Amino acid sequence: MPQLVSPTVAVMQSFLGAMDEAWREGADNTQTAGWIARYGATWHTLEGFADFVAQLHAEESDPSVLPHGWVLTSTRWWVEGDEYLGRIAVRHVLSDFLREVGGHIGYDVRPSARRRGHATAMLRAVLPYAHELGIDPALVTCDDDNVPSIRVIEACGGVLEDVRGRKRRYWVPTSA
Repeated sequence: MPQLVSPTVAVMQSFLGAMDEAWREGADNTQTAGWIARYGATWHTLEGFADFVAQLHAEESDPSVLPHGWVLTSTRWWVEGDEYLGRIAVRHVLSDFLREVGGHIGYDVRPSARRRGHATAMLRAVLPYAHELGIDPALVTCDDDNVPSIRVIEACGGVLEDVRGRKRRYWVPTSA
């Protein structure tokens, strides 16, 4: 049964396979695309991948390691055994940009694992953690034409606030 875990080198090979899938699919303007751009040249070695994982852990609590304009973010990976299925990120606060476009929570599922309920399960699983961080409700956004993501957010109790440009903005309760 899949579960949320902190980023770990234990799923390195599967993670790299997922990044290759995302690259072939044409991932753009996503967290995955950002990771590929920043770390893709070095994460194919155990040392490089360990550095990537360490950076993700540091981004949860050390503002000094964040690129300009970023906020503290807790990243969790959705894994089953040693298979990486997806990722979800909880941004601890909203910057002006995140308030308009990105929201508190962002997620994606590797292309070969889609349409199996992983995104809905991930979002449901991370909501109590967001609540522990003092986030309630959480802003979750998606593109206006992303029907699968709309279904995920609404299945988790998301209430549409509005549509701004191409982004639908939902508020999702984090408490039971």
